[in-house]
Amino acid sequence: MVVAQNLMECEDNKLPDHSTNTSAQISDPLVNSSLLNGERESTTIDSLSTTTACEGQILNSCCRTPSSGILLPSEKETVETNIDVEEKQNDELDKQDQLVEAKETDEQKLHKIASELLHTERAYVSRLDLLDQGFYSKLLAEANRGSFPAEVVNKIFSNISSINAFHSKFLLPELEKRMQEWILTPRIGDILQKLAPFLKMYGEYVKNFDNAMELVKTWTERSPLFKSIIQDIQKQKVCGSLTLQHHMLEPVQRIPRYEMLLKDYLRKLPQDSLDWKDAEKSLEIISTAASHSNSAIRKMENLKKLLEIYEMLGEEEDIVNPSNELIKEGQILKLAARNTSAQERYLFLFNNMLLYCVPKFSLVGSKFSVRTRVGIDGMKIIETHNEEYPHTFQVSGKERTLELQASSAQDKEEWIKALQNTIEAFQQRNETFRNAIAKEYEDMPAEVSNAELGKRAPRWIRDNEVTMCMKCKEPFNALTRRRHHCRACGHVVCWKCSDYKAHLEYDSNKLNKVCKDCYHIITGCTDSEEKKKRGILEIESAEVSGNSVICSFLQYMEKSKPWQKAWCVIPKHEALVLYMYGAPQDVKALATIPLLGYTVDDTPRSADLPHSFKLTQSKSVHSFAADSEELKQKWLKVINLAVKGEMPKCQNELQLSLEEQPESSKKSEC
Repeated sequence: MVVAQNLMECEDNKLPDHSTNTSAQISDPLVNSSLLNGERESTTIDSLSTTTACEGQILNSCCRTPSSGILLPSEKETVETNIDVEEKQNDELDKQDQLVEAKETDEQKLHKIASELLHTERAYVSRLDLLDQGFYSKLLAEANRGSFPAEVVNKIFSNISSINAFHSKFLLPELEKRMQEWILTPRIGDILQKLAPFLKMYGEYVKNFDNAMELVKTWTERSPLFKSIIQDIQKQKVCGSLTLQHHMLEPVQRIPRYEMLLKDYLRKLPQDSLDWKDAEKSLEIISTAASHSNSAIRKMENLKKLLEIYEMLGEEEDIVNPSNELIKEGQILKLAARNTSAQERYLFLFNNMLLYCVPKFSLVGSKFSVRTRVGIDGMKIIETHNEEYPHTFQVSGKERTLELQASSAQDKEEWIKALQNTIEAFQQRNETFRNAIAKEYEDMPAEVSNAELGKRAPRWIRDNEVTMCMKCKEPFNALTRRRHHCRACGHVVCWKCSDYKAHLEYDSNKLNKVCKDCYHIITGCTDSEEKKKRGILEIESAEVSGNSVICSFLQYMEKSKPWQKAWCVIPKHEALVLYMYGAPQDVKALATIPLLGYTVDDTPRSADLPHSFKLTQSKSVHSFAADSEELKQKWLKVINLAVKGEMPKCQNELQLSLEEQPESSKKSEC
């Protein structure tokens, strides 16, 4: 009886408190919040302490029975029965506690996600305002003064003002209002579902992003005032020491951020929630927009990498192009062709070329200089076996063949695999392109026939349909080999292949730029006649060297580029023009300098090579160095006349034959 009475007292003391506590937790949201902040843990501990104390009292009562210390059978059964009942009740209460705790955790997480959305939205709107009211407004104001084209500024920033207005006047205020009334309306899906369609305006911004990056780069280099305005804004504290390009990337990154937060929100949201359908529908709309943004982000990351490499190469290689993609880079050894000694080199493998570079041992500035650019088109990879030098392979391209040595068998395998995959991908792209073009033209009228050339306007091949000149097959690039259209056949050709003009009947017999083939057909000009009208660089070195006023090897340097040896010629029939070739037998000149109007400077400077002189005109500076003072004076005698438009009187006396040159100048190493 004593045991039974003690048990009943413990049950009476414990159960009502616990049940009351449980109901309070479920009904009162403020209590829910406090429990999650740590009060629940202490309450649970107190409950357990009470339970333990009761159990202790029961056991003590059992031990104090007036007998020899052994429980009577009826008393023992009563204790065991009551303990079993108590344990079952405790298990049920624990399960209820766990359900309540799990529910509270999910609700708290949903609130946290909504709070993060609001917090990041505020920061994002401030960045949009910086782009719109900071960079865009100030650049446009200066452009309206005529400093640079306003059209350029508008193209760079696209519809950033509309995006800023949408977020600052609609989305952000809606989110702030909702978070203030979260206890009554704990949902965000309805807001996003209502406003998500407006995110389609990002399509225009993302589509224009690559072009905007290119324009920023171009006009920063072209206009000092444009560059100065951007730099002044970037120095402000609000910019956080980040560049304009970095801030312009934020709108592209924002849509994937919405997608990530909304996916997390749906994972925590019960499917029977009133917000489920709205959240699911808004995620569907946002995910579509995010796919375009992710593509732009990858392009931006690739562009950043290209810019890094561009700086590492001394800003001399034209590689910063959205179509270029870095595949692999790394150090490697190159086996010399003559003595098989190994030389340290560095490779940059892109989707369309391989840059073979020499490391520079410099603490500042460029880290590498490009020795050779080998195109992927026509490249072959051959495994080689060299007993003295293991792990070797050969890269054979149109421009050069390289025998390379990897650091290990694995490194060799990785390079060969990367090169082979790049070659296969390049070939597949070209094949796909050719098939697409063939299919596109199946139902189209045939190209202009030879009989109709110049009489009927052609269909122009679009620029993005070709990557190389349709005549000489050389790849296009932004600086030295740009795209041009033949007005007769419509083909896309390089400047070299379009350096001809012919009268076209369909254009009122006006002179138009045409390709070499069309020029021959329209004018009926023969090869021998055309030879007289070749471009200025197309004259063979042997042709002018044999009939020149003076010719020899000279060291040549332009701007900050390194010195290089060039075969220089001033021909008799053009005594006012200096031709420069790579070697005496080259069929095409590397460059020409019309000497008329230049100023000759032969004052020696400590930084110059011995026997050097310069030709300057406006901002153009060409530096030369001869092998001897005697050779320098012979060149100056001819050049001093040419810059004044005069011809040498005794050409035979001035002409320097190959036999008269010093031995050092006869070696044609380039």
